[in-house]
Amino acid sequence: MAKKKMSDTSRLKLESHRKGSDHLAGYLSISPWLIGFILLIVGPMIASFYLSFTDYNLLSSPNWVGLDNYRALFSDGRFLKSLEITFKFVFISVPAKLIFALAVAMLFNTGRKGSSLFSAIYYIPSIIGGSVAIAVVWKQLFGRQGAITQILSMLNIAEGNLIGNPDTALLVLIILVIWQFGSPMIIFLAGLRQIPKELYEAASVDGATKVKQFFHITLPMLTPVIFFNLVMQTINGFMTFTQSYLITGGGPLDETLFYAVYLYETAFEYLRMGYASAMAWVLLMIIAVITLIFFMTSKYWVFYQDGGRY
Repeated sequence: MAKKKMSDTSRLKLESHRKGSDHLAGYLSISPWLIGFILLIVGPMIASFYLSFTDYNLLSSPNWVGLDNYRALFSDGRFLKSLEITFKFVFISVPAKLIFALAVAMLFNTGRKGSSLFSAIYYIPSIIGGSVAIAVVWKQLFGRQGAITQILSMLNIAEGNLIGNPDTALLVLIILVIWQFGSPMIIFLAGLRQIPKELYEAASVDGATKVKQFFHITLPMLTPVIFFNLVMQTINGFMTFTQSYLITGGGPLDETLFYAVYLYETAFEYLRMGYASAMAWVLLMIIAVITLIFFMTSKYWVFYQDGGRY
């Protein structure tokens, strides 16, 4: 009996030692990511939060000013303008981009030969669209002597420098973002292919038209995918920087002064690091609130195949 108890104890110790070894191996495996996460994300976030309560210009030590930076934001005309422009950009570009992406995904969901190749080709703009080279090309296309400008002028649709016109500059950037529809399109395509074909067959037997099938089958079944794309594209929209900074420089008359562009100017051109840190945290709070609203309202319109809701 004593030997049996000893053997049981030894077995438990051995199992505990093996579990400890497995845990150690797991922690060692994720340690590069964990170290990078702490040094490159958590650390800078803590530093930024502290600096948001200081007056700091990179050349001298931070001077604690409390909530002065946050109070100053809402009396800053350019800050309010950048907020207005960014909201306008997001609320126009995100729905338009998702509608266009869904339309293209439905075209590729027909199962015709070569659809996979074309879907891969249409994804390319999403990969290169945020690059400096594409921004420069877009600036040339919509500039005073650009090809798109010349074509629109010949058709009497628009004349002059579209980028330099306060009424059309933001529209040019919105078109560029919509052109980068590949990422949500691929996700929509994956969602469409998960919808059971039996639902469409049953609807056809009942005499439902393609339009009714779209609104009563396709859209309800795609709501989880729509929800995911909506959240991700909204977050990306609020952080848009390259297009405005390189194509319009925030102009003309600050009509394309995106929030991220003004934050960059404040930090690296005016060296107001404390003020810029406060802007960064306000942006984080805005994105968090909007995302929370999406999650809270999703229970009314996001459905799953099992009949449940989010």
